[in-house]
Amino acid sequence: MGDSTALPFLPGYTFTDPTKANFHRSQTMTYKNGFAIPKTGPIAGLTEAEIDELANLQPSLTYGKSKPEPPQDFVPAHVAFDKKVLLFNAYFKQTLNESDKEYYRVRPVKIYYYLEDDSISVVEPIVENSGIPQGKLIKRQRLPKNDQGEHWLWKDLNVGNDVVFYGKTFHIYDCNNYTKDFMCSEGIMLNPPEECPPDPYTLSRKEPQHSYVTPPTFDKLKQFIDLDRQVLRFSAVWDDRNNMFGEMRPYTLHFYRVDDTIEVREQRQPNDGHDPFPVLIGRKKIPKSRSSIPSNFPSAVMEISEHEISDWLTEKDLRVGETVIIMDRPFFLYDCDNFTQSYYQQRYGLTFNRVPVELGERKVEVKREIPPYNGFGSPQDSKQNCLSLIAQPPKKDVMKMLENDLKILRYAAVMESPNPEDKNRKFIISYSLAKDEMQIYEPHQRNAGIIEGKFLEYSQVRKPGSSIDNPEYYTPADFAIGATIEVFSRKFKIVDCDLYVLKYLEANASRFPAATIESIRAIHADKLCEVDSEAEENESESDRKFDQTVNEDDIAETVAAVMKKNKEQHANMQQAFLHLDQDRSGFIDRDKLMKITDNFNLQVPRHVIDKALKRCGGSSEGHISYVDFCKLFT
Repeated sequence: MGDSTALPFLPGYTFTDPTKANFHRSQTMTYKNGFAIPKTGPIAGLTEAEIDELANLQPSLTYGKSKPEPPQDFVPAHVAFDKKVLLFNAYFKQTLNESDKEYYRVRPVKIYYYLEDDSISVVEPIVENSGIPQGKLIKRQRLPKNDQGEHWLWKDLNVGNDVVFYGKTFHIYDCNNYTKDFMCSEGIMLNPPEECPPDPYTLSRKEPQHSYVTPPTFDKLKQFIDLDRQVLRFSAVWDDRNNMFGEMRPYTLHFYRVDDTIEVREQRQPNDGHDPFPVLIGRKKIPKSRSSIPSNFPSAVMEISEHEISDWLTEKDLRVGETVIIMDRPFFLYDCDNFTQSYYQQRYGLTFNRVPVELGERKVEVKREIPPYNGFGSPQDSKQNCLSLIAQPPKKDVMKMLENDLKILRYAAVMESPNPEDKNRKFIISYSLAKDEMQIYEPHQRNAGIIEGKFLEYSQVRKPGSSIDNPEYYTPADFAIGATIEVFSRKFKIVDCDLYVLKYLEANASRFPAATIESIRAIHADKLCEVDSEAEENESESDRKFDQTVNEDDIAETVAAVMKKNKEQHANMQQAFLHLDQDRSGFIDRDKLMKITDNFNLQVPRHVIDKALKRCGGSSEGHISYVDFCKLFT
């Protein structure tokens, strides 16, 4: 048959090729390394010789041609190399710039190469409590090899080689058996395996933590006990007049014998013009020369220790009349205290004399004067504002307020006024002992035509004629019966007071004038007589009633029966008895016990208790037995 292409493409002129065995459709994509990519050549998968043979072949349709062999099945890379991973052991060195004990650390990693897509992942084994972020350092991906677009392949990996992933160099020192077999099957001979270098930090952790040496003969604990609070004190001066604005600056040098440390403090003078920094050099060990420090020692961030300097200033280097260099400053020692003088004389046989030093003219001390009262607030407020830069309230006497809390002295007074309507006005003056302030209150009077209320709030009242800068205020010493006080141009005459005022003044007679106490005692004399007579009548009447109902033989039983009704006071009286029995003899004075019973308000006449206490046994006359005393309540 001729060429079928010469026939017209019309119905009846076309026919199928009976010898055709491959009915695949032409593909424009092919697979490479598991990825579908477009075909680059005219026919994908053919060599140059096959392409030339096809180009020169003149096909002809002949019947009975042998059947061609079917092509081999195509297997993609993700199927052929599935779960086939090459494992390389590598390490990288991490540089440490902030440590003086180590310069780098060795960090081992594992490099996984996935054959199915030529991807690589780097994983660092996790070490517990390492403090370093570990685990997957580089995720699985195709890693670029250079700037030309090439990527790392399995052919580029070998034992003993260095690989650079994203700027970090990894050195491969070994691989597993599967990787060795795969490389050999591909015709690549691996280098002999190497050993992973040890990590210097890990080796240092395995060394013993402490190196023990023989303790010295002089124990530091004993030194602390023997030499504590023994401080050598020198007076020094720093001559800085050669520099601009320099001067003679006085200092105090303290040498602590307990640990051979030195402290330099400035002797401040008032208004010297310097900042208030009294401590020039804190307490520390001072080296004789700071220039002997190694040049690579980071002195900006670390303090000098005994590893860098072994020559320190000691007490032997301190002498009166000599100059010592401390922190590159010359300090001239010109005097010392008595303890330092005696110590050097006993220890070294040296006697120091004061060296005269001219420290310059001291400024004249400025006398602080309180300015006059400006009229705002009280004089105490104005004075307190002058004592501090920040305004503060006047300080109060807290102890006086606690001792005299709720102690009020009350007086009755009348107003002395030329106005006839003010002659019958009555007032109550209350004086607070806690705050030294007085209050004036006008009580209600029937048909007086004046509203009751406070005439004066609690305040300090200045005496007429006293100066404003140094005022004198009214006190209970001025409140005598018949005395006249002037309160803001109003005059009041004291006509009466409470009985508590007399008791308080008599208890503190040394603080008040005798005339004031006598005037108050005179007005209360009649009242005291009436109170005493009434008390005697009540006591005699109760004694008669008690004697009529109680016989002398059973008086103790009757008193005990009355005291049983006061069981709630038994524990309090028992504690009071033990408080008075300080020597724990079991006996106390009967007169002291009688005062205790008065305070507990027992519903028993005083003479009955006296007779009952006489029945109690005692070591001698006038003493009460604790055992018999408790029987009165049981």
